[in-house]
Amino acid sequence: MRHILIIGAGKSTSVLISYLLKKSESEDLFLTIGDLDVEQAKKLSQGNERCKAIFLDVFDKESREGAIKNADIVISMLPARFHIEAAKDCIKFKKSLVTASYVSKEMKALDKEVKENGLIFMNEIGVDPGIDHMSAMQVIDSIHDKGGKMIMFESFTGGLVAPESDTNLWNYKFTWNPRNVVVAGQGGVAEFIQEGQYKYIPYHRLFRRTEFLHVDGHGKFEGYANRNSLDYRSIYGLDNILTLYRGTIRRVGFSKAWNMFVQLGMTDDSYTMQDTMKMTYRSFINSFLPYSPTDSVELKLRHSLKIDQDDIMWDKLVELDLFNNTKTIGLENATPAEALQKILMEKWTLDEKDKDMIVMYHKFGYELKGEKKQIDSTMVLIGEDQIHTAMAKTVGLPVAMATLAILNKKITTPGVQIPISKEVYTPILEELEFHGIVFNEKETTYLGYNPLGEVGN
Repeated sequence: MRHILIIGAGKSTSVLISYLLKKSESEDLFLTIGDLDVEQAKKLSQGNERCKAIFLDVFDKESREGAIKNADIVISMLPARFHIEAAKDCIKFKKSLVTASYVSKEMKALDKEVKENGLIFMNEIGVDPGIDHMSAMQVIDSIHDKGGKMIMFESFTGGLVAPESDTNLWNYKFTWNPRNVVVAGQGGVAEFIQEGQYKYIPYHRLFRRTEFLHVDGHGKFEGYANRNSLDYRSIYGLDNILTLYRGTIRRVGFSKAWNMFVQLGMTDDSYTMQDTMKMTYRSFINSFLPYSPTDSVELKLRHSLKIDQDDIMWDKLVELDLFNNTKTIGLENATPAEALQKILMEKWTLDEKDKDMIVMYHKFGYELKGEKKQIDSTMVLIGEDQIHTAMAKTVGLPVAMATLAILNKKITTPGVQIPISKEVYTPILEELEFHGIVFNEKETTYLGYNPLGEVGN
């Protein structure tokens, strides 16, 4: 029997575990789910005789080493910053590792040792990063195989609320880690290239520089730039490409509204505020506004943001109950971002019957035999319920499939890597189609990069 250790029993592991349990007999698998919350791990084990739950603290050497030593392969579903301790043990005990996280500098530094031990450390094998890599490389490789030259690549992904569950003015609810939403784009500048010119968007302008997208059958969306698109030139083999841009998808209007929080300073995570345990929502808002002996918080806020009382932006703020003078933040020494997250979670948490939605959109511009063409590739997936969410499926399924492929020696190239080779993406993308994760492609004539019909550089 082959033992798989899964570290972390968060939201994205439900589908991952269900997939592996369904294959446990035919593939002769036994799963061990390790987490600080053993009860949550037990729920995910579904009472299956080929699965057990254990207490595992990744920072406790004894429990961590014992669990990894007894496994044939390890899946870490922890936040990226917690992978490294498990990764070092995987080298020590010669176990391959699978994660859905971006490759950190610390993880990349292990590449030599991983190769020397003949191990595979597969990272970025979730949805974004993950399915975006695989679906993009499949098209890019096919263009190159035909002798084509890539001149433009854009890629956008968004975790959104499904249309039938879209019940607020922001057209948004948390479908993933709320903290990542609140602090998105901070700590750097968005870097990309458009028509051969390098472009930069600092954080305070990020949410006002958006691109419109239309997905057939699903309507209009907007995308804002991810932090650094330029890294993907060498990763995707696109060193000479004229346009390369990666972004995040939201419904139209979200970014303009979110920019109000950015301009006020409410998304800042670099300092803590005073007395946040007892601070009311209204006091939190007021703390970012100038003092006035006569003007109300509402009036000061409208003046500061230059919005009128009949503006939809004002309605969006009111909907969040920001001016409530009895509800409290209830967090000790909270940063502005943490306080804002607390307020938003009250309104943007998915209800029991709500469904989520993943939207992915790739644009490929290329030249072949003197003709310039464009391929638009889109994928939309709506979740089934609060357990089998679209996010859990698109993160958990690729992780599970890659794990089995490594166990079955269908993926054999050693090293710290991401899923950009045909060896990895071809079988996984084919199997994902059986689970409803399908890309629809449309080819047109490439007319050059011009997202908003604007003229100039």
